Amino acid sequence: MHPHLHNEANKQCADVVAALDECHARGFLWKVFGNCNDAKHKVDMCFRAQRVEVARLNREKAREKKKQIQAVWQELEEES
Repeated sequence: MHPHLHNEANKQCADVVAALDECHARGFLWKVFGNCNDAKHKVDMCFRAQRVEVARLNREKAREKKKQIQAVWQELEEES
């Protein structure tokens, strides 16, 4: 599932979300016959890029925290 489309975190994808909203506003049959598929794909790719970036940042934070923890343990072992 996608996050809420119109929130502060999704400012980078605002233009593609607006395009999808415009496409959906054209009506049910417009969506049924696949005319919004391209806009939907662009929204999916934009949100995917955001998710990948967040995951990368989280991994970097975890590596830094692990280094800090290892340094503390090393200090404790040297003191013993």
